Amino acid sequence: MNMAIIPTTSHYPSQQIDERPERRTLSVLVDNEPGVLARVIGLFSGRGYNIDSLTVSETEHEKHLSRITIATTGKPMVIEQIKHQLERLVPVHRVVDLTETGRALERELALIKVQGKGDNRVEALRLADAFRARVIDATTESFIFELTGKSDKIDQFLVLMDPLGLVECSRTGIAAIARGPEAM
Repeated sequence: MNMAIIPTTSHYPSQQIDERPERRTLSVLVDNEPGVLARVIGLFSGRGYNIDSLTVSETEHEKHLSRITIATTGKPMVIEQIKHQLERLVPVHRVVDLTETGRALERELALIKVQGKGDNRVEALRLADAFRARVIDATTESFIFELTGKSDKIDQFLVLMDPLGLVECSRTGIAAIARGPEAM
């Protein structure tokens, strides 16, 4: 018996779902206790998603609470699943997608070592001044700059320093907070 598949039509218009990866910054308030960070990070690694930036620090000493700030890139549906699963973890008090609120400030700190003499040294100092980077250590052959700002600003500075003698860089990762009077 030969059965044909007959296409069906729906009375409902098909909903387009945008599944392009997006960069998101999540702020997760957790109990400050051993193993919590590993459990939070395990949700990401279990799904094969990379964490672009991770910062953690105790923010409320009296209550023993820490804030984990995670920058990642992923499809919106997967990010939503991760947020919901994070909310179900016992030591997690709150999960906020700072990208979704649209009212977040993000900053990062970088220490950047540049080696150079002559014109390269002068140019490195000129660029550092333009980027408002502070010289925190100097020898006759190198500088260490401290630069605070958005991640893309630090990326731009590193690109400019590379031909001038960039030796190494150490970055803190993103610290983020929502604007306005309300707390997380």
